[in-house]
Amino acid sequence: MAPTEHGRTTRIRVRAEGVVLLGRLDDNPAARALVEQLPVTLTFRHFNAAELISPLHRPLPMAGMPAGADPSPQDIGYYAPSRDLVFYYGDVGFWNGIAILGSFESDLAALAHHDGDVTATVELMQ
Repeated sequence: MAPTEHGRTTRIRVRAEGVVLLGRLDDNPAARALVEQLPVTLTFRHFNAAELISPLHRPLPMAGMPAGADPSPQDIGYYAPSRDLVFYYGDVGFWNGIAILGSFESDLAALAHHDGDVTATVELMQ
């Protein structure tokens, strides 16, 4: 699917462990590149009791993105040094290499409290 028009967001759905989450991706270079990889099924692991992370099959471009970010809970991000897609459910503070891709409209609590790895399919909403 083609990237979003300038200034618009792309709606996504994440299906994971019997939970369906709705979210949006912003109109930025890294988020547009993620859209090109969808749909994708990834295995996420908990990290620092604040995020779910999974390496992407292909890296996202960081050109035109800020050098770092301070994501909020519910944000969807990318951590460039490890090529990880990140779902934030806690506060991690500012880190260089983080790009904010969008955010969830649905609460991540069910996945935040899930024991073990989380298999999730990220797809565009039609």
